Amino acid sequence: MIVRQMRSQRVPLFLLAVLLFPSTAILLFLVPARAGVKPEQSSAAGGTPRSSEGNAQKAAGTPSAAADTKSAPKSFPLAQIQPGMKGVAYTIYSGDQVEQIGVTVIGVLENVIAPRKSIVLVRLEGPLAEHSGVVAGMSGSPVYFDGKLAGAIALKLGVFTKEAIAGMQPIEQMLEIENEPVKAAGEAMNASGEDESTPGERQSRQSEDWRSQAKPQPLSGEATFPVAAGLPTGASLVPIDLPLVAAGLAPEALARFSNQLAQLGFSAASASAGGTAKPEADDASLKPGDMAGVALVSGDLSLSAGCSVTAVTGNSVLLCGHQLLGAGDVSLPLVRAHVLTTLNSAMESTKIMTTGGDIGTLTEDRATGIMGKLGPSPATIPVELEINGQDQTHTYHFQVAEQPKLTPTLLGLATYNTLVSDVAYNDGMMLRLEGSIHLDGHPAIAIHNLFAPTDTQLPDGFQLASDIQTEFGQLFNNPFEKITVKGLSLSVTVVPELRSAKIENAWSEKTDVHPGETISIKALLQPYRGAPFIQEIPITVPADASPGELQVLVSDAVTLNQARQFFANAGQGPLVNLNELIHVLNSERENDRVYVSLLQSMPTLVVNGTEMPGAPPSVMQIVPAQKQQNTLVVSESRLGEWSAKAGQVVAGQESLTITNQ
Repeated sequence: MIVRQMRSQRVPLFLLAVLLFPSTAILLFLVPARAGVKPEQSSAAGGTPRSSEGNAQKAAGTPSAAADTKSAPKSFPLAQIQPGMKGVAYTIYSGDQVEQIGVTVIGVLENVIAPRKSIVLVRLEGPLAEHSGVVAGMSGSPVYFDGKLAGAIALKLGVFTKEAIAGMQPIEQMLEIENEPVKAAGEAMNASGEDESTPGERQSRQSEDWRSQAKPQPLSGEATFPVAAGLPTGASLVPIDLPLVAAGLAPEALARFSNQLAQLGFSAASASAGGTAKPEADDASLKPGDMAGVALVSGDLSLSAGCSVTAVTGNSVLLCGHQLLGAGDVSLPLVRAHVLTTLNSAMESTKIMTTGGDIGTLTEDRATGIMGKLGPSPATIPVELEINGQDQTHTYHFQVAEQPKLTPTLLGLATYNTLVSDVAYNDGMMLRLEGSIHLDGHPAIAIHNLFAPTDTQLPDGFQLASDIQTEFGQLFNNPFEKITVKGLSLSVTVVPELRSAKIENAWSEKTDVHPGETISIKALLQPYRGAPFIQEIPITVPADASPGELQVLVSDAVTLNQARQFFANAGQGPLVNLNELIHVLNSERENDRVYVSLLQSMPTLVVNGTEMPGAPPSVMQIVPAQKQQNTLVVSESRLGEWSAKAGQVVAGQESLTITNQ
């Protein structure tokens, strides 16, 4: 009823208030279609689509791959769009054949996607549109009125709809893409793009621990899109899904990461096993209505997101009509995409696609569209993953797009998929992870861990993949500087037996000790389905230890890593640069060892992450009073730390007291 009323008049805001996806500043960019492409439309012919059988609407014209791309086409002003106006849109349903479909304006929705932003509600007409509806992958399909580019199909209105009703992003809003990057609020940048704010200013911008920012999203989390105010359920305008083109990716792996992908704006439900196509010499010869993709992962496995081309001018291309991530300035690989067929569905039709050769770089990701440059592709992160079984070793290679919001999730997905797809993998086995992350201009980060099967419903390989995802999240979300990852090498060894043990008890061979004396600390470990055993760890009381009680903590690696995290982040975070963060990451303990920490109740000064036990009382009093940045006073001093390899994953902690004479 509401939709039919909009046919005869411009829709006021109070009738149709819609809360839509986040918007960001958008960039100014002249995006003409190819010169010589002049779709002419009249009231008698403009809404008549060209069917796949070749009944082309000659008056409207079809964008030509051979047309000149140097001059800008005429654009149709938003202010002149009226209800009932007829036009044409161009999109692909099969192969590389751009089809023409009819478009009738229902109304203009003002201030619905953001302040001063409007959307044109249109009905798609003709046999193809009536059969398929609004199709995932149609985002960016250009719309023309009177031979002038008016905008791009970009939004859909609900699911299970009986009419093909879409939202058109006006071209003048797509052309607002600017050339200058938009800085995040509070950031101080110099001419080179480096952060010139002080450590204290950087730290004050952190509302939470940088480690918590890097944690993978819960699997049970739902991706939520804005809902409409005053509209029936399911009648919200949301971006048309960007189909994910997957090759070498198991459906189970995509499903496992579906919520994380959805929160980034990708629909795993619309993913298709389209695969890859052989690169062709003319892959970069794009015309309006063609398909292009953004390569997220490539190599032995690949994952890309596809949408339609709105306009091409010279080596610049405008696509989608809505954001990919909303990340602003980006540098992601652009690839050619081809449509195998359109899978029609009552819920949501989608284009089944393949991806071809590299064609350029996506440079802008804004609220009203994405823009790229045809030519060289950007650098990506090379990953080598080695899976070692009992009798054989398999090595996989893939490239991952580099983008702070995206890369950690993609690495987790690629690692998990590769691991669980290998014949050596089997749930219920131990997994030993070794590797290194190579950064440009900084020390490498060592990765080493041992993973035991858990009692949760998650596959055992997911814990390992999440560990890698978290490690990269910590790096990409660091508050100090932008990182450039030169490569990642990983080796996973499948250990065919279960090795895990819990610390049940701990004691010392002596309760009274002297400075400089070496004593033995013993821990009782209870293995999974095995006989308990005693792990012995010799420790030496420091010669300068003060007389009195000493606390002995016998623990696993997790306990100490969490304590290290506290020292690294307490007092607004003593870390002051990326190298210190790398040192923290490289100092994390291994979870197949038993650790003994010797502690004494003594004020300790922590400066830039370095502990200074027994600092003079005058200093201890001055530091808190002056509230110095990067300093912290804690009540206990750590006198030493020792460990012993247990050969299995250790969990738990016990404490005891000894007296220093």
